[in-house]
Amino acid sequence: MHHNGLRTAVLLGALSALILAAGAWLGGGSGVRLAFVVALATSCAAYFFSDKFALAALRARPVAEVEQPVLYKIVRELSYDARQPMPRLYVSPTMQPNAFATGRNPRNAAVCVTHGVLALLDERELKGVLGHELSHVYNRDILISSVAGALATMITYFGYLGLFFGSDDDEGPGFLGALLVMILGPVAASMIQMAISRSREFAADESSARLTGDPLALASALRKIELGVRRLPLPENGRLASTSHLMIVNPFRGAGLGKLFSTHPPIATRISRLERMAGYRR
Repeated sequence: MHHNGLRTAVLLGALSALILAAGAWLGGGSGVRLAFVVALATSCAAYFFSDKFALAALRARPVAEVEQPVLYKIVRELSYDARQPMPRLYVSPTMQPNAFATGRNPRNAAVCVTHGVLALLDERELKGVLGHELSHVYNRDILISSVAGALATMITYFGYLGLFFGSDDDEGPGFLGALLVMILGPVAASMIQMAISRSREFAADESSARLTGDPLALASALRKIELGVRRLPLPENGRLASTSHLMIVNPFRGAGLGKLFSTHPPIATRISRLERMAGYRR
């Protein structure tokens, strides 16, 4: 918990500094002041409304227990075992198999699964996936990821603003400078997200294995989800890109730069670690 709080502070500081640097480069003193206000507003919006942004990106809707009794049963049992409050449950109409958790803390958390993952997994595998997502909630990972996504998106917007409004005289960065900001800003933000996200995925896998007592169930689910994502990759648009790091498996095709800056560790590595856990338990 302490480490996550420290990482959140470092992450906020690093991404906010990039925003301020972009503002200074694009508009001097006035740009810094504007960038400070924007960074503060973005951080507050990410803290209070990150769940709404993520759920809207996947067109998720809340579901009642009568609609998804198995889903409610699994989450209720896991929440009881972990002595944590029950999160809100959502289902996305997306046919790609995937799942994610969002919100700022366990009392304000939401867990979302897609129609694709409900159709693909059996109950044991679904329990492993839900254990993974609940582990993100309990480890406070979702706040870190949500703030990272919001601030990284803002850096990208600053790059676009510089591209369209930068001048070529001595008072502004000009076209080439703005283009540099547009390219390097998102790359830097993606690298920070990658460092945070990869470590938290391993930790959530291990926490899920301990919570469910069945690491092989999650390993089996990851195999199936990876194949499903390959068959039905999501389009890499802006709204989905800012949510992709929350998902249990990278929802995109993963080619080129998308693979280089992937926020998820390789599925094979995650499965191998889970299988080692199962072997140790035996």
